[in-house]
Amino acid sequence: MEFFEQLTRFLAQCQTENLKTSHFAGKLEGLKIKISFGKGNPARVPWIAFLAPGQHISNGIYPFYLFYKNQQLLVLAFGVSETLSPEIPWQQSGAETINSYFKRHGLGKPARYGGSFVFRVYEVADLDKQQVEADLREMLGIYKATLSGSITGPPQFDYQAFHQMALECGLQIDPELVLRFTAALIAKPFVILTGLSGAGKTRLAHAFAQWICETEDQICLVPVGADWTNREPLLGFPNALEPGQYVKPESGVVDLLISAEINADKPYFLILDEMNLSHVERYFADFLSGMESGEPIRLHNETAGGVPPRVRVTPNLFIVGTVNIDETTYMFSPKVLDRASVIEFSILKEEMQKFLKSGPIPAAGSLAGNGADGAEAFVAMARNSVPESPVRAQLSDELLALFEILKPAGAEFGYRSAAEILRFAGVIHQLGAKWPVQKVMDAALMQKLLPKIYGSRRKLEPVLKALGKRCLADPDLLDDYLAGKKDLLGPEEVYYPAALEKIRRIYRNLIDHGFASFAEA
Repeated sequence: MEFFEQLTRFLAQCQTENLKTSHFAGKLEGLKIKISFGKGNPARVPWIAFLAPGQHISNGIYPFYLFYKNQQLLVLAFGVSETLSPEIPWQQSGAETINSYFKRHGLGKPARYGGSFVFRVYEVADLDKQQVEADLREMLGIYKATLSGSITGPPQFDYQAFHQMALECGLQIDPELVLRFTAALIAKPFVILTGLSGAGKTRLAHAFAQWICETEDQICLVPVGADWTNREPLLGFPNALEPGQYVKPESGVVDLLISAEINADKPYFLILDEMNLSHVERYFADFLSGMESGEPIRLHNETAGGVPPRVRVTPNLFIVGTVNIDETTYMFSPKVLDRASVIEFSILKEEMQKFLKSGPIPAAGSLAGNGADGAEAFVAMARNSVPESPVRAQLSDELLALFEILKPAGAEFGYRSAAEILRFAGVIHQLGAKWPVQKVMDAALMQKLLPKIYGSRRKLEPVLKALGKRCLADPDLLDDYLAGKKDLLGPEEVYYPAALEKIRRIYRNLIDHGFASFAEA
């Protein structure tokens, strides 16, 4: 173990305005390294923390280096979370708090972290490598001894933990929607969130990314412009006036792609807000091709301003697009829909009542990094094969039947969609949800099959009716249901309730206007 070089690089960067951390190592002796130079503006006390599984900056204990800029002091400390009291106390004897140390040496009041305990203090101008390495080894030994018996194994990804924290931050969302969203991301890291404007699509995507990522450097939230006609807003371009220079987009997407390729075990998120304000194929074609083929995206042919000639859409890059449907937006092509899972948002009356009765919405900042312990497991699930679902055989039979129904409308699915539906079912099972085949198929219809439905009444009416009958225990009830003469009561009457309700909305649009699509229903 040697950490001295990383530490000197950290101290050098503390003297700059650079807040990036992706170029630092992510682990040391099985502990996660988390570094902060500040958020938005340089911090008065940058830090490096070493976190065991289950320990968080906001809730836990951890060894950490604190660099007090005003005093030019580096402190190796027994770190104690300030937000929540840690469940496990440090096993240190005779250590004084940083507050006490500063007062005793006439250093004034520490800018932050005064409640943590001093282990060693260094003058940054006179660091001795051997002493620093020996002190860190001793500190990590104390840390592991303190936590011995409390660490049961590598942390796992837990979508329910995110849902609970999201509720505490005022995000009104159904737990099954969270499960579908996270399982869809794992099954294929490209998800489109559609539905009512203001229903929380962007907030869900950003909240989840904040929760599972260590730093904001792993997230790009990019508002799509109505004037995007090529890939330059996302990927930049070589500077024709200055050969050898590359103009990176202000969105930060190129840096995100580079970092994702370097840090294969960390999740990175590209969130495209109002993705369909412009034609998706015009600005996003390179991504669509790269995520399927695995081939790199070519940026330029030569060395250009430190930007590599090629970047990849790696399996740890998760792309989430949000979509509103109105007269200012464009429809998605089958090429886009075939490569994504589509999750529709709606707001129930009960959810609106709960929202109206709730108090002020808490800031989502408390989500930041709280799920990062499970990030590596999340990425591993997305990258690797998943266990087969117990309902795979039944699901395969149902998919074959649906293939025959959709074929007359030209909306039949290919091998890619079938494989992703089976993988989605496996992920649902792996995440611990005991969904029967009807529930898996209902979600698959909504996410992968129905979104490709569009066309005229002559083309769609027989297909919608065939699909609707497949959703019902008694197909003879379909006409009454589509006409609004009957409300279905329970699971004994309907196999796929969400899909059937969506089919009814599409059908009504079809009858009223002679043309309908998934997005507009």
